Amino acid sequence: MANSQPVVTLYDVPMWQSLARERMQLQSCGRCGTLRYPPGPICSACTSMDYQWADLSGGGEILSWVRFHRAYFDDHPPPYNAVAVRLDEGPIVVSNLIGTEPEGEWIGRRVMLTYRRHLDRTQHAFMLTEQP
Repeated sequence: MANSQPVVTLYDVPMWQSLARERMQLQSCGRCGTLRYPPGPICSACTSMDYQWADLSGGGEILSWVRFHRAYFDDHPPPYNAVAVRLDEGPIVVSNLIGTEPEGEWIGRRVMLTYRRHLDRTQHAFMLTEQP
């Protein structure tokens, strides 16, 4: 079994570099301010090709989750929790929930972006910010 690998394209190199610095950034449209995730050449809201990189606040809300009981990659030993998180800035990212698991309902729970090292790279993850 192998470790998971990032898919790096021309447009998302700065995003992966920001993760390595533990300060995640996403493309922000230079015309309308819409965040682009995944990064790409054209804004989906206004079709502008202008962009800059914007820091994320790190806050978000769980939209969906699943617990995996099978190993697919060495860097994610089972059981582990995958979550879809709507960032406070709008985009939805899929990541892992680490730390204390929520009791009861997970949907709508507040989380905060965090980082973890695995071998030679930094991965993003989320942790709960509040208890019900």
